[in-house]
Amino acid sequence: MAQVTVTINDRKYNVACDDGQEAHLSRLGTYVDNRVSELVAAVGQVGDAKLLVMVSLLVADELSDAYSEMDTLKSGGKGAAAAAEADGRLSESLEKLSERIESIAASLEQT
Repeated sequence: MAQVTVTINDRKYNVACDDGQEAHLSRLGTYVDNRVSELVAAVGQVGDAKLLVMVSLLVADELSDAYSEMDTLKSGGKGAAAAAEADGRLSESLEKLSERIESIAASLEQT
């Protein structure tokens, strides 16, 4: 099992991941750090725990929007086969993202 160090809000976190997932986890860490930076600019340093909860809610909102878009595509004017294919790809991607977020959260709780 590999380990990656991600920096979020100028703090370093060692996170375990599957071999071969290091670059992807680093990109996710960068994404979260960027979202935290946006929040800090808007609300200031309100504490790591509160910032991470707020970022989690923002990412969950993005995920919700993606699900809504998927539902719109299902019922929209696209052909049934194209919508089903897009639905399958999006569902698979969202499931993988959800699993990775849960894994990262579990790893962070261990440190």
